[in-house]
Amino acid sequence: MDSIFHEKQEGSLCAQHCLNNLLQGEYFTPVDLSSIAHQLDEEERMRMAEGGMASEEYRTFLQQPSGNMDDSGFFSIQVISNALRVWGLELILFNSREYQSLMINPILHLQLQGFFILFSFQWFNLNSLLTGPELISDTYLALFLAQLQQEGYSIFVIRGNLPECEAEQILGIMRVQQQQRPRLIGEEEAQTKMAFGVEDEVVDEDEELKRALALSRQDIDVEDEEADLRRAIQLSMQGSQAAGSAAREQREGQNETLTAEELRKRRQAYFDR
Repeated sequence: MDSIFHEKQEGSLCAQHCLNNLLQGEYFTPVDLSSIAHQLDEEERMRMAEGGMASEEYRTFLQQPSGNMDDSGFFSIQVISNALRVWGLELILFNSREYQSLMINPILHLQLQGFFILFSFQWFNLNSLLTGPELISDTYLALFLAQLQQEGYSIFVIRGNLPECEAEQILGIMRVQQQQRPRLIGEEEAQTKMAFGVEDEVVDEDEELKRALALSRQDIDVEDEEADLRRAIQLSMQGSQAAGSAAREQREGQNETLTAEELRKRRQAYFDR
């Protein structure tokens, strides 16, 4: 599948994507197609001028915008047809008498967005709105073409020899099996944004959990410090009592009297330990 050239949608350049996907390479740019469109406009202007440049029809024609292109990137089917002629290719309306007499394989052009192309007896949907080429069956193609006709779409086939491409050579010696179908570009972007949203929520939850744990540790540290202080005070009191008992024993045994300062120092030394 990687050998198939697939130009994804950019702006409204559907005609460019269709042509390049058909020819399997970056053969046409918006500038190239604009040049063809201007040439068609000039040819139409010259034909209108044959009826008289002072005529109402000619003045009305000059005031109208181009029917072959616009600023959005739209190009008419006439521009596509003239671009294909550069490669010796011809557009034929699907199911027309000319098509039925030729009995050639169809290459679909749907709303100037993409088409189906045949590589070594396997059909691929190269719609530029997809994230990649899509492998389809003969049955799917037949049903889809019938549905498009019923809905009033114009379907064209290409007559002529397409330029050689890497995909034709590779797919000529191996058949493709596609495990996962490509999605529409909009769906992929929406899912990516959703995934980023979920990831952000997870990150936010992780940050909140970290902050909660940090605060909890601070609370624990404060509680531990308070507990240590209480124990120190208790030990200090015990030390004071012990020091008092020792002093009484010493006074009784040795008849020595401890001053308040000496008792305080002993309690402080015990507290420090």
